[in-house]
Amino acid sequence: MNHLEQELHYPLQERIPEAGQTIEIAEGILWIRMGLPFALNHINLWLIEDTYQTDKGSVRGWTVVDCGINSDATRDAWEVLFGSHLRGLPIVRVIATHCHPDHVGLADWLCSRWKAPLFMSTGEYAFARMMSAGLPGVDGSAMFPHFRKHGLVTAEMQEKIQERKTYYTRLVPTMPTSYHRLQEGQALKIGRHDWRVITGFGHSPEHVSLYCAALNCLISGDMVLPRISTNVSVFAAEPEANPVLQYLESLKKYADLPEQVLVLPSHGKPFTGMHTRIRQLHEHHRERLSEVLQACTTPQSAHDIVPMMFKRPLDAHQLTFALGEALAHCHYLWLEGKLKRELGSDDVYRFVALHH
Repeated sequence: MNHLEQELHYPLQERIPEAGQTIEIAEGILWIRMGLPFALNHINLWLIEDTYQTDKGSVRGWTVVDCGINSDATRDAWEVLFGSHLRGLPIVRVIATHCHPDHVGLADWLCSRWKAPLFMSTGEYAFARMMSAGLPGVDGSAMFPHFRKHGLVTAEMQEKIQERKTYYTRLVPTMPTSYHRLQEGQALKIGRHDWRVITGFGHSPEHVSLYCAALNCLISGDMVLPRISTNVSVFAAEPEANPVLQYLESLKKYADLPEQVLVLPSHGKPFTGMHTRIRQLHEHHRERLSEVLQACTTPQSAHDIVPMMFKRPLDAHQLTFALGEALAHCHYLWLEGKLKRELGSDDVYRFVALHH
């Protein structure tokens, strides 16, 4: 355990649900964990006891928060849960915190299987639909010219991320064709309790977290994680975005929540100490920005910055996120007026510090 983790408290200690198993984490909330075939090898999903109003009257069942990727292993784990852990009750609605594959990959399968509606923010639903359809600009091939402009120029490097070309469409092959909108400040009734929708930006287009004051629980999605810092990247569809600023500004929305709120994150273990963790995240980004600014005393591409920010070897999956995040930190400083952006004769953008 590193020193950052020591400042947080993990009420369940080492207890973690196996695939196809559940742990009751709070009144009427079950914790599920599904495997992922990446370095980040799991996602936490949540089942909340619910009574959902339909055209035929109210139905007792479960609301699912997030879904896992489209894979046989994830479907098999869900089948075990359906058979032995739902107490004979159906899935009555599906909530996806955001559009990334581990969160929404099986949304269409779950919604179709249980004839259950999907709840998402408009920004997340729209991007999931666009990416699942492989539309130009948000498809896998859009990353090649985007990353080339930021220094990923060698054939070897281009080949390294070639496998990412069909990444989204493989993991999210289809999306439901309709949804129910979630938006900032909305009170969403799930079972006996109200959950407040908190939207966040920087990690994804319009990420949804859910806070229940009565249960003192925050389903944080990817916005507040206990061990790793949330990825904030610049992508081809929004090439001059400033996601670091968006993310840090979004964290202010949790300021009125109690310090001892039980945080249910998408990765890692449930914890308390949210405001401590948010201070750590601010400090993390301050340190990264300082490193980038120092590096840019001479012109640097985002690709040049990657090994300074990420010391370990990176696979193709990690490289795309690392390059997107390095670029995000360059953009923060560029749009703040601390760096200048120059387009070289090789058609690569480089950033250099402005000395005042």
